[in-house]
Amino acid sequence: MKDFPEGAPCWADAMFRDAAGAKRFYGEVLGWTFGGAATEYGNYTQAYSDGKAVAAIVPPMPGGDDMPSAWCLYLATSDAAATAEKIKAAGGNVLMEPMRVGEFGTMLLAQEPSGAVFGCWQPGEHRGFEKMGENGAYAWAEVFTRDPDRADAFLQQVFPYAAQRMEPGDDPAEAGMDFKVFSVPGAEQPVLGRLRMGEDFPPEVPPYIQVYFTVPDCDAAVAKARELGGTLYFGPMDSPFGRFAAIADPQGAAFAVIDMSTTAGEMPEMSEA
Repeated sequence: MKDFPEGAPCWADAMFRDAAGAKRFYGEVLGWTFGGAATEYGNYTQAYSDGKAVAAIVPPMPGGDDMPSAWCLYLATSDAAATAEKIKAAGGNVLMEPMRVGEFGTMLLAQEPSGAVFGCWQPGEHRGFEKMGENGAYAWAEVFTRDPDRADAFLQQVFPYAAQRMEPGDDPAEAGMDFKVFSVPGAEQPVLGRLRMGEDFPPEVPPYIQVYFTVPDCDAAVAKARELGGTLYFGPMDSPFGRFAAIADPQGAAFAVIDMSTTAGEMPEMSEA
């Protein structure tokens, strides 16, 4: 498979205290199967859709039992050490310095200045997502922040992003919306979105990155998630990009599902930002 361009999302994983419960939930909601736990790497367990690697789950690290479950998006880098220095220079916080993971690659964890946590991945044998935009696989991600100016400046200082702003349409729900998309050289489509968190987000919800997974039927996925103890946060809602909903699994990890085959409305106009 081809390499991911610098700054493009290339992998996602999540930490769960109840790994078996996470497997049951995502196996039924997204149709995932799971490989064996890699004991030499903290029981890191890859998830597969149609035999292709699409994500991973991992138990908490020693001393991390009180950390909340959350999905982490990894952005591609060709030099993790250099990216870590860029993150620091741009006002971000490196939570975990670059760490080599055997022959698979090198990872780091960081936090952009407004608070959203993300990872970076320098590939070795593990290149990243083996499929995208298909049922059971990663589809899209958005940075949710209350300080878009700081987040935007940081992202464009660390990665080779070109930004476009989405112009609000006639829908009253879009009034006051501040949404941008970022593109990188070598990618045919935008690779990342950024949304300003408005008053509809409870103040206790910190900035985060929402990861979208593709499903064949949004409503069915939501129903299954709720049946298994998940929580519906938003939607299902129709859009020009697909019918989507924001949910959380029973352990509190938030994510979104989207049926990209069910679209409604015209594509929004974009302007250079």
